[in-house]
Amino acid sequence: MSRIGRLPVTIPSAVTIRQDGARLLVEGPKGKLSVTVPESLRVTVKDQRMQVEPTDTQLPVKAMHGLYRALIANMVRGTTEGFSRELEIVGVGYRAQLQGRQLTLHVGFSHPVVVPIPEGLTIDVPKPTTVIVRGADKQQVGQFAANIRRIAPPEPYKGKGIKYQGEQIRRKAGKAATGSGAKAGGG
Repeated sequence: MSRIGRLPVTIPSAVTIRQDGARLLVEGPKGKLSVTVPESLRVTVKDQRMQVEPTDTQLPVKAMHGLYRALIANMVRGTTEGFSRELEIVGVGYRAQLQGRQLTLHVGFSHPVVVPIPEGLTIDVPKPTTVIVRGADKQQVGQFAANIRRIAPPEPYKGKGIKYQGEQIRRKAGKAATGSGAKAGGG
């Protein structure tokens, strides 16, 4: 039995969980999320606690046990608190702008990069060099932040590009200047 799967999920009073066949719906103040639970797992809710239990002892079922418990716990947390990822833009002239439901990035290309913001996410640009992605779905927040970072990943020589807040970029030394003993022509 999975150690993570065994743990119960505490359900806050602001969250409602409904089962519609194999579909589990979680609704809270920050939004609605749903997941399809496999037939080999059973979800029980009582006394503001939710438990995920396997109905089989096969290895794939054991693997899914902890996964679906973690997915449901993230849905509960996302609908109450929400998730966020903060990105930093480093480079001379590099900046971000928010225009309606589009994020415009100026990151060293000959043209600005326009990224449409998906439904369910909110983007904040408190400074031109900071982008904050917020939403109820942890996977969607992380994936959109990764897509933004992929536009201009930080390069190892000057560190220019888009990086996560607190991310350490391993720097490389550039070309070293040649010494005074070298002669042109080799002779």
